[in-house]
Amino acid sequence: MTVAELEESIAQAKRHPHGHVHKGKLILSPKAFQTPGRETNVLISRFALLDCTGSIHIGPWCNIGARSRIYTHDHVHAGRRPLLEVEEQLGVLWQDKYIGRDVWIHEGSIVLYQVTHIPDGVVVGAGSVLTRNPGPYEIWAGAPARKVAERGELEGEAMEMLVNRKRFTLDDAP
Repeated sequence: MTVAELEESIAQAKRHPHGHVHKGKLILSPKAFQTPGRETNVLISRFALLDCTGSIHIGPWCNIGARSRIYTHDHVHAGRRPLLEVEEQLGVLWQDKYIGRDVWIHEGSIVLYQVTHIPDGVVVGAGSVLTRNPGPYEIWAGAPARKVAERGELEGEAMEMLVNRKRFTLDDAP
Protein backbone atom coordinates (compact mmCIF):
# COMPACT_ATOMS: atom_id res chain seq x y z
CA MET A 1 0.00 0.00 0.00
CA THR A 2 1.39 3.40 -0.88
CA VAL A 3 1.23 6.30 1.56
CA ALA A 4 -1.35 8.00 -0.68
CA GLU A 5 -3.52 4.84 -0.71
CA LEU A 6 -3.19 4.53 3.07
CA GLU A 7 -4.17 8.17 3.57
CA GLU A 8 -7.19 7.70 1.30
CA SER A 9 -8.23 4.55 3.18
CA ILE A 10 -7.87 6.28 6.54
CA ALA A 11 -9.92 9.24 5.32
CA GLN A 12 -12.76 6.84 4.51
CA ALA A 13 -12.40 4.55 7.55
CA LYS A 14 -11.84 7.08 10.34
CA ARG A 15 -14.96 8.33 12.12
CA HIS A 16 -15.75 10.67 15.02
CA PRO A 17 -19.30 9.52 15.86
CA HIS A 18 -19.29 11.32 19.20
CA GLY A 19 -17.00 14.25 18.45
CA HIS A 20 -19.19 16.43 20.66
CA VAL A 21 -18.07 14.28 23.65
CA HIS A 22 -14.44 13.63 22.73
CA LYS A 23 -12.48 13.65 19.49
CA GLY A 24 -9.59 11.18 19.52
CA LYS A 25 -6.73 10.78 17.08
CA LEU A 26 -5.55 7.98 14.84
CA ILE A 27 -1.84 7.49 15.53
CA LEU A 28 0.29 5.37 13.21
CA SER A 29 3.63 4.21 14.54
CA PRO A 30 6.54 5.94 12.77
CA LYS A 31 7.91 2.42 12.17
CA ALA A 32 5.04 1.90 9.71
CA PHE A 33 7.00 4.11 7.30
CA GLN A 34 10.55 2.82 7.86
CA THR A 35 10.73 -0.42 5.87
CA PRO A 36 13.27 -0.29 3.03
CA GLY A 37 11.60 -0.77 -0.34
CA ARG A 38 8.10 -0.01 0.97
CA GLU A 39 6.29 3.26 1.43
CA THR A 40 4.37 1.71 4.34
CA ASN A 41 4.00 -1.70 5.95
CA VAL A 42 0.45 -1.09 7.24
CA LEU A 43 -2.76 -2.00 5.46
CA ILE A 44 -6.06 -0.45 6.54
CA SER A 45 -9.07 -1.19 4.37
CA ARG A 46 -11.06 1.83 3.33
CA PHE A 47 -14.13 -0.26 4.21
CA ALA A 48 -13.06 -0.62 7.87
CA LEU A 49 -14.58 1.59 10.55
CA LEU A 50 -12.17 3.21 12.99
CA ASP A 51 -14.17 4.89 15.76
CA CYS A 52 -11.94 7.71 16.96
CA THR A 53 -14.10 8.92 19.83
CA GLY A 54 -11.01 7.84 21.79
CA SER A 55 -7.57 7.66 20.18
CA ILE A 56 -6.29 4.56 18.39
CA HIS A 57 -2.57 3.76 18.10
CA ILE A 58 -1.70 1.31 15.30
CA GLY A 59 1.70 -0.34 15.20
CA PRO A 60 3.78 -1.37 12.18
CA TRP A 61 2.95 -4.39 10.02
CA CYS A 62 -0.76 -4.32 10.95
CA ASN A 63 -3.57 -5.36 8.65
CA ILE A 64 -7.11 -4.13 9.35
CA GLY A 65 -9.53 -5.84 6.98
CA ALA A 66 -12.64 -4.71 5.18
CA ARG A 67 -15.81 -4.27 7.22
CA SER A 68 -13.87 -4.66 10.47
CA ARG A 69 -14.89 -2.22 13.19
CA ILE A 70 -12.80 -0.89 16.04
CA TYR A 71 -14.82 0.90 18.70
CA THR A 72 -13.42 3.26 21.33
CA HIS A 73 -16.79 4.20 22.83
CA ASP A 74 -19.77 2.59 24.50
CA HIS A 75 -23.09 3.86 25.80
CA VAL A 76 -24.22 4.01 29.40
CA HIS A 77 -26.65 1.09 29.70
CA ALA A 78 -28.01 1.92 33.15
CA GLY A 79 -31.58 2.34 34.23
CA ARG A 80 -34.73 2.06 32.18
CA ARG A 81 -34.77 5.48 30.59
CA PRO A 82 -34.41 5.59 26.80
CA LEU A 83 -30.75 5.16 25.86
CA LEU A 84 -30.83 8.20 23.60
CA GLU A 85 -32.01 10.31 26.54
CA VAL A 86 -29.21 8.89 28.72
CA GLU A 87 -26.68 9.65 25.98
CA GLU A 88 -27.96 13.20 25.59
CA GLN A 89 -27.61 13.74 29.35
CA LEU A 90 -24.41 11.83 30.13
CA GLY A 91 -22.64 11.45 26.79
CA VAL A 92 -20.81 8.20 26.06
CA LEU A 93 -17.99 6.26 27.67
CA TRP A 94 -14.74 6.40 25.73
CA GLN A 95 -11.17 5.23 26.10
CA ASP A 96 -8.07 4.96 23.97
CA LYS A 97 -6.95 1.75 22.26
CA TYR A 98 -3.41 0.47 21.60
CA ILE A 99 -2.80 -1.98 18.75
CA GLY A 100 0.72 -3.40 18.71
CA ARG A 101 3.03 -4.64 15.96
CA ASP A 102 2.01 -7.30 13.40
CA VAL A 103 -1.66 -7.45 14.43
CA TRP A 104 -4.15 -8.79 11.90
CA ILE A 105 -7.81 -7.92 12.37
CA HIS A 106 -9.55 -9.91 9.68
CA GLU A 107 -12.57 -8.99 7.61
CA GLY A 108 -15.82 -8.37 9.44
CA SER A 109 -14.28 -8.48 12.92
CA ILE A 110 -15.49 -6.20 15.69
CA VAL A 111 -13.21 -4.94 18.46
CA LEU A 112 -15.39 -3.60 21.25
CA TYR A 113 -14.84 -0.68 23.61
CA GLN A 114 -13.73 -2.96 26.48
CA VAL A 115 -10.59 -3.96 24.59
CA THR A 116 -7.84 -1.46 25.40
CA HIS A 117 -4.68 -3.28 24.31
CA ILE A 118 -4.09 -5.70 21.46
CA PRO A 119 -0.46 -6.77 21.88
CA ASP A 120 2.07 -7.73 19.21
CA GLY A 121 1.27 -10.61 16.89
CA VAL A 122 -2.44 -11.05 17.67
CA VAL A 123 -4.74 -12.41 14.96
CA VAL A 124 -8.49 -11.78 15.22
CA GLY A 125 -10.36 -14.19 12.95
CA ALA A 126 -12.87 -13.09 10.33
CA GLY A 127 -16.26 -12.19 11.76
CA SER A 128 -15.07 -12.37 15.36
CA VAL A 129 -16.24 -10.12 18.19
CA LEU A 130 -13.30 -9.32 20.48
CA THR A 131 -14.55 -8.38 23.94
CA ARG A 132 -11.36 -8.57 26.03
CA ASN A 133 -7.63 -8.03 25.77
CA PRO A 134 -5.78 -10.99 24.21
CA GLY A 135 -2.20 -12.00 25.00
CA PRO A 136 0.78 -11.58 22.65
CA TYR A 137 0.77 -13.79 19.54
CA GLU A 138 -2.61 -15.32 20.34
CA ILE A 139 -5.22 -16.19 17.70
CA TRP A 140 -8.79 -15.34 18.67
CA ALA A 141 -11.96 -16.30 16.81
CA GLY A 142 -15.70 -16.55 17.32
CA ALA A 143 -18.52 -14.42 18.69
CA PRO A 144 -17.66 -13.68 21.38
CA ALA A 145 -14.05 -14.33 20.45
CA ARG A 146 -11.98 -16.75 22.46
CA LYS A 147 -8.38 -17.87 22.19
CA VAL A 148 -8.17 -20.73 19.68
CA ALA A 149 -4.40 -20.98 19.15
CA GLU A 150 -1.05 -19.26 19.45
CA ARG A 151 1.32 -18.21 16.72
CA GLY A 152 4.49 -20.25 17.02
CA GLU A 153 7.65 -20.69 15.05
CA LEU A 154 7.75 -23.31 12.31
CA GLU A 155 11.22 -24.52 11.45
CA GLY A 156 12.91 -27.13 9.35
CA GLU A 157 10.79 -30.11 8.39
CA ALA A 158 7.51 -28.64 9.72
CA MET A 159 7.94 -25.52 7.58
CA GLU A 160 8.94 -27.58 4.56
CA MET A 161 5.87 -29.82 4.93
CA LEU A 162 3.56 -26.81 5.16
CA VAL A 163 5.00 -25.02 2.15
CA ASN A 164 5.29 -28.14 -0.04
CA ARG A 165 2.03 -29.90 0.83
CA LYS A 166 -0.31 -30.87 -1.98
CA ARG A 167 -2.98 -28.26 -2.45
CA PHE A 168 -6.45 -28.73 -3.85
CA THR A 169 -6.74 -27.26 -7.34
CA LEU A 170 -9.66 -27.19 -9.73
CA ASP A 171 -7.82 -29.73 -11.85
CA ASP A 172 -8.31 -32.19 -8.92
CA ALA A 173 -12.09 -31.70 -8.87
CA PRO A 174 -14.23 -34.75 -9.75
